[in-house]
Amino acid sequence: MVGSGEIIVNDIRKIFKKGKPDEVRAVDGIGFTINKGELFGLLGPNGAGKTTLIKCISTLLIPDSGSVTVGGYDIYREPLEVRRHIGVLTGGERSLYWKLTPVENLRYFAALYGVSRKVTKERITYLLELMGLVDKSNVRVEKLSSGMKQKLSLARVLIHDPPVLLVDEPTLGLDPYFARFIRDFVKNELNKKLKKTILLTTHYMDEADELCERIAFMNRGKIEALDTPDRLKQSMPQKQVLEIKCQGTIEKDMFETIDGAAGINISHGEGFVFLRWNTDNPELILGNIIELVREKAKIYSVRVTTPTLEDVFVHLTGASLKDA
Repeated sequence: MVGSGEIIVNDIRKIFKKGKPDEVRAVDGIGFTINKGELFGLLGPNGAGKTTLIKCISTLLIPDSGSVTVGGYDIYREPLEVRRHIGVLTGGERSLYWKLTPVENLRYFAALYGVSRKVTKERITYLLELMGLVDKSNVRVEKLSSGMKQKLSLARVLIHDPPVLLVDEPTLGLDPYFARFIRDFVKNELNKKLKKTILLTTHYMDEADELCERIAFMNRGKIEALDTPDRLKQSMPQKQVLEIKCQGTIEKDMFETIDGAAGINISHGEGFVFLRWNTDNPELILGNIIELVREKAKIYSVRVTTPTLEDVFVHLTGASLKDA
């Protein structure tokens, strides 16, 4: 066993197309422990294996090897107890019946978990008020906004009051307002107030940094590092980062002649190119870099900052969370 905890994952493996040339090791020998009441994050790019791992823990997929216990229940021997013990929230995935109303959806899922009628009525009233959906309680789900649907998905997850929540990319596809609501709700209401144990997967570094007590970096089915956000950032060999925000066509080989610029990370977002270098002496390379960038792009900002989780991930794996 990895240790004692609310969720114990020990040497889990899940392989697709086993033995074929295009074999995929989605989860490849992963182990960690999540303590009771902890908000634990899995941070990694799309395709890292995060969702497959969530499905193994929640009994939706059977691992090829390894062991998992949730609240002391074994996923192989006691899958029904595991399911009663957890709530699973996914982002960007249809998990509600769109022709039904919020009230009808919540009644249905409560019945699946064997919640009594009296408790169901109380829980529905409480959850709709908590989510600000009372005025939409009898409107078909298909007519709700994406943010309202995600709020209702949260209510669905909580209808049987599970002590453990598996939250998979909860803000995927949401506008900034609803994404902020979901983050605040997960952190302050579910974790701090209700004391839920939460496993959160995301490829948004700021989301993981803001919400999680500990983070595991996941890449290509493996755990690359596991620690608190602060300790992960402090582990970087260079303590400063030079960042240039620009628009244009930038290639990594442009900077091969500059000493100290070998560790460049180039990412894209919202129409801009972001160039980042981990360095202890940004002033030594700044002039030469700006001169090269100006030949190919328009510069919008230059700043020196401290390492982020994105920088740590790139340092460990050579891959970018933003572009993956």
